[in-house]
Amino acid sequence: MTSSRRRGSALTEAIFRTTLDQLARTSFAELSFDKIATAAGTGKAALYRRWSTPADLVLAALTDPVAGYGQTPDPPGTGSLRTDLITLLTGFAGTLDEPRGQALRPLLANRHRHPELLDEVWRRVIRPAHELLMRVLREAAARGEADPARITGRVAEAGPRMLLIEAWRTGPIGAAEVTAVVDEILLPVVRPGGGQNLPPASDV
Repeated sequence: MTSSRRRGSALTEAIFRTTLDQLARTSFAELSFDKIATAAGTGKAALYRRWSTPADLVLAALTDPVAGYGQTPDPPGTGSLRTDLITLLTGFAGTLDEPRGQALRPLLANRHRHPELLDEVWRRVIRPAHELLMRVLREAAARGEADPARITGRVAEAGPRMLLIEAWRTGPIGAAEVTAVVDEILLPVVRPGGGQNLPPASDV
């Protein structure tokens, strides 16, 4: 079966993957239904029937459970804050080398041009991941592995932000880099007594 004959979920997945791939390679300003339809092997009418604008299609692709991020996973629940953080950040680092992760770069880089779109991406994609990290940190604090006073939004964002910058700077992120971020940055800040020489934290 050729791509031009795909129907239903197979066609939808092809459209989503093509959308994210094209966004990752170019920019949101260059994204169009014509280009996506051609690359996905379908007619642009198939896109117009389901999505009003490229922004709607980008959001649908990013939140798709197959091509995008889908539903936020449950916490790893290993019983170890270090292992939980390494597990979550390893998964995050992996997505940054995929079209769904690379597609975030042009959106973030041009956030001032498309603030409404980025607001929706933040609400539906980034914030759920942020809340998952906060949950892991709070559960660790309840077990005595972390200082509750040091569990803030900025601390939860520190790991993903560092990995995001490193991915943009050098490319794929290895396990050693993820472990270093956890061991050298996150754990020293949140472990009981680890932030004793730091000023009182304020959340975002």
